Amino acid sequence: MSISVRSSLASAAAIGGSLAVGTVGAVTIAVAVAPTASAIPEPQSTTCAGALGIAGRYGEFIEGDDQHTPDAEGAVAVGGNADFRGGFSVGQELSTAQADALPGGNALVVAGNITGDVRVINGNGIYGGTLTGLAEAHNGKVAKGPSPIDFPAEFRALRKTSAALAAAQSPSAQWRLDDSTLQLTGTDPRFNGFVLPATELEKAKEIRIKVPVGAVTVVNVKGAAYDQNKAGTTGFFLWDEAGRREMLDDKLSSAADGDVRAKLMWNFPDATKVTKKSGNAWPGTILAPDAALDLGDGGPVNGSVIAKSLTGKGGAETHHYPFTGCLPTAPVPAANTPSTGAPAPAGETPPAAPVPGRPGTPGIPGRPTASEPGTPGGSATPGPSRGTPAAAAGGSGGKGGDLARTGAGVAVPLAIGGGLVLAVGTGMVLVARRRRA
Repeated sequence: MSISVRSSLASAAAIGGSLAVGTVGAVTIAVAVAPTASAIPEPQSTTCAGALGIAGRYGEFIEGDDQHTPDAEGAVAVGGNADFRGGFSVGQELSTAQADALPGGNALVVAGNITGDVRVINGNGIYGGTLTGLAEAHNGKVAKGPSPIDFPAEFRALRKTSAALAAAQSPSAQWRLDDSTLQLTGTDPRFNGFVLPATELEKAKEIRIKVPVGAVTVVNVKGAAYDQNKAGTTGFFLWDEAGRREMLDDKLSSAADGDVRAKLMWNFPDATKVTKKSGNAWPGTILAPDAALDLGDGGPVNGSVIAKSLTGKGGAETHHYPFTGCLPTAPVPAANTPSTGAPAPAGETPPAAPVPGRPGTPGIPGRPTASEPGTPGGSATPGPSRGTPAAAAGGSGGKGGDLARTGAGVAVPLAIGGGLVLAVGTGMVLVARRRRA
């Protein structure tokens, strides 16, 4: 007599398990096998290409008016009027491929009027209102016509992105203000999200950031206004792992050949006014969709600016260093563990503890999607990252650490179910043998 046990194992397999089929005597038994961690796909919770929509292709992406001289090295899109009196150039550092990828190939888009002289070095230009001055393109054309960008729709999406990022604080990302020096330290090789009040950032004369090379860093600044003039912010220093030193960010020199600043974002979800101090070079992309952004009269932004309105003159340029990182879009809640207090793993230097009264909040680390294999990596910090869900659960803490934790969570019920099925199958084997006897 042959008895096959095919119970509800199909449902177990459907939720990630598999079936191992074996024969004991004349009895065939199928047993549920728990999935390994590597068999469980990571959650689709990040986006890289087009993380900021069309705005990510432009060095200046402004919902309202833009009053700016002398130049923007990248592309410029203005949903209102553009005042370029004093002269303005656009797109000097754009490659041909980057210019062609813009809507209609337009490196300059002004939905309203243009006042002043503007030259588009690479790409085309388009404006929807009147032109008072000169507008020409060196390698294309400037024409009057409807905007190829739906600015209201784009900014609705950008505000949602900004609001979602505002809660993305990582357990491993900590900040500390010593006198007038702000130290931001993150150890996660993929994503480090900081949250701090604008009033604290305004006390910083120097800002120093130490994160693994390749990691995305988002500094969420909470408050209605931020003004660098209050502390007289002079410099931004980024940690260069290869040289084991801090580097003052500049156009000609930056940590990891610019890879750190390319994945650095300053998010102002609540601000209606953001003011840069004249003279310093501010690295990274600035996302301030509801703010009037004042660049001052000197010193560049080494990244893109996304704002409600923009003013700047003199040497207050925007340099063409677009944001290249992945952003959390459908975040997975982290384990409810404190960001400080746990002993550091052997070989790892614990980051500076935050100032008392400013505890880190469990955050939301980014995750790569299956369709986007180019995930940030290359941790500069030895040992597993502290405070991550995987570390809290005894996982590796590195890439795939959360997978081990997820796999264990699924393995327990499947292992129990497999044991029950095996027990049932064994019982049926005994019954069969007795009947044959």
